[in-house]
Amino acid sequence: MTSQRAATRSMTSLHRNSLPIPDDLAVEIFSRLPSKAIARCRCACKLWSSMLLREDFTDLFLTKSSDRPQLLFACQDHNRNYIFFSSSPHPEEENSSSYVVAANHLARFPSSSYKLFGCTNGLCYGARPRSRKPVICNPSTGQSLTLPRLKSRKWFGVVERRGQDSPLVDNYLGYDPVSKEFKVLSMERSKISAKHQVLTLGTKKLSWRLVQCTTAHYSSNKWISISGVIYYAASANRSSANSMVACFDLRVEKFSFVNFCRAMHDSTTLVNYNGKLGLLMSGDAPGENISTTSKSFQLWVLQDAEWSKHVYILPPSWKDVVTKTMCFAGIIVGTNEIVLAPSLQNVLSYVIYFNVERNTITKVGIQGMEAFQGKRFNTYLNYVENVILL
Repeated sequence: MTSQRAATRSMTSLHRNSLPIPDDLAVEIFSRLPSKAIARCRCACKLWSSMLLREDFTDLFLTKSSDRPQLLFACQDHNRNYIFFSSSPHPEEENSSSYVVAANHLARFPSSSYKLFGCTNGLCYGARPRSRKPVICNPSTGQSLTLPRLKSRKWFGVVERRGQDSPLVDNYLGYDPVSKEFKVLSMERSKISAKHQVLTLGTKKLSWRLVQCTTAHYSSNKWISISGVIYYAASANRSSANSMVACFDLRVEKFSFVNFCRAMHDSTTLVNYNGKLGLLMSGDAPGENISTTSKSFQLWVLQDAEWSKHVYILPPSWKDVVTKTMCFAGIIVGTNEIVLAPSLQNVLSYVIYFNVERNTITKVGIQGMEAFQGKRFNTYLNYVENVILL
């Protein structure tokens, strides 16, 4: 017994000061573990902690995670004031018309009526509808970060009347893969360009700064971040439909705009199509929901400031698989499969995959979400585990 204790102490001392394998091999092994295991390993000893907190390891882990993107589900439980995050892998059997995957419960965060705006490179972003204190959260680590309060309207010289509601605020979270920086773009739904504000995560002192925009427009909640650019649907005036796309370059913090050929369909969703911006929408009459009677989808891809149109005719099996009104979750990066989720459901029970190359429909059941009966879900595509600390 004494010799076993001595051996244990010897091994513990060895692990605390060195590894019996080269560091680069150890980093490679750690990078293949799930994010929950990384959190535990960081607490195991100082050596592991220092290794797993290094920027090169965080970058390697994100790179490997990007090769296996997942579905991310966010359940907002207003009764308990929490947002619950779960993920699931994409189906692997290509020739099956139905498939079942298990949900992996990640983390929960106090919501206090927060609205979730979206996810970028593993981080999620939310705020109260009229709040000026947004929140960043990382479902992989369970961390959250409340950002500084947005600069007030008085800061811009705008006088608010007593009892006047604060205007709605649109928020976007982008990632620049060159500088490896996350930035938040926030603005009121107003044509006053001076109210555009940007914040860079990871700086010693988080603070909002102004960015100028010379094109008057109204923002929207339809957006996506692709290759260092935040894109969001916009309109020329408050009463009109979205008819252009605003492009915010995160590196130089400059705006540009691209007009769309017509008013965007209500179903329009901004997607990443082979690294380019795509507008995915129903191919049926404007205003019609995506349902059993849908006949086709349209995808408009932006390249060199020009739009190219792709039309996908739905197969006959569509009407047999779909039983509810659906909405686009997006397009899977790499396979270009279109994923749809039921617009309203009491339990997140399934999603639909439409393979445009083979023209096939696959219904994928989600197991393990029964505890959230009656709650509202948001479904996000291309979620990657990111072990960066906030």
